Amino acid sequence: MKRLFILFLIISSTAFGQKKLDKLLKKWNLKGVPYMSVETLALPKTNAILLDAREQKEYEVSHIENAICVGYDKFNLKKTLTKLPKDKNAKIVVYCSLGIRSEVVADKLIKAGYTNVYNLYGGIFEWKNANFQVIDTIGKPTEKVHTFNKDWSKWLKKGVKVYE
Repeated sequence: MKRLFILFLIISSTAFGQKKLDKLLKKWNLKGVPYMSVETLALPKTNAILLDAREQKEYEVSHIENAICVGYDKFNLKKTLTKLPKDKNAKIVVYCSLGIRSEVVADKLIKAGYTNVYNLYGGIFEWKNANFQVIDTIGKPTEKVHTFNKDWSKWLKKGVKVYE
């Protein structure tokens, strides 16, 4: 009975956390870009181009392996397009900390004609919260994740929080 209760608490807290994140993303996002879950992205068959819409200093702390840093504050569509395949149907997943900045960048790619663009639901925070690996600038696994600032760091449940 005790095990069932503990299992119930774990499932309830996960669902509650998901609902809170849903609420946050609904507040900030326009829903113009479809989401991809971290679990789907982690599947070997997903085979997507990853774009990191965080700033360089965030990317340098850690990022998802093979991600290309395109930034947000100084995002340059023309420069980014040179890093992408000419095939406008290529699968592209854009992420940031939680999925707010990445929606803006992903929307610009869609307006540029790309048809298979996704926003990573919950961003790198959800990626790390689901126990998926992040790497540092030399390609070594790390527990550190840049959380932008102290207020946003509450969304990172696993790993070492880094902010200025």
